[in-house]
Amino acid sequence: MKKIILSAVLATASVSSFAAYGPAGCGLGSEVIFKDANEWHEHVLAATTNGTSGNQTFGMTSGTLGCDIPDAPLAGGVALFINDNLEPLAVDSAKGEGETLNALAELIGVDAADKADFNQEIQANFDVIFASADVTSESAYQDIVKVMERSPVLAKYLG
Repeated sequence: MKKIILSAVLATASVSSFAAYGPAGCGLGSEVIFKDANEWHEHVLAATTNGTSGNQTFGMTSGTLGCDIPDAPLAGGVALFINDNLEPLAVDSAKGEGETLNALAELIGVDAADKADFNQEIQANFDVIFASADVTSESAYQDIVKVMERSPVLAKYLG
């Protein structure tokens, strides 16, 4: 039982770096079942529900179940995707190709015609986005937005 609670707390900690989602993250657990949670154990149960039912992925890609960031320059769920995939995204960004980089481009809504430019810009700015081993998903998100803002081709995807 202790391992389950610890796992839920760790899952909550990784998602809670984006305050817009609250301590349990977005998903069915926090938006429907435990909507009015205010006790730590309720947040743990909401995070466990969100993580085990697989509904966060649906919410992130569809912008439902509270999985959006108000006033964010990219489509809802991008920050959470980066948070959950930071290491493989760094590897793919260094190469300028890969499954995680393709998934990010798709989540942002980059057209097929602009995908090569997206991959090239992210690769060319790898040292900016992933400046150190201590990079956080939040700083990577912000730096990706800055890279896209400077690109005449990619700026149109910022919303």
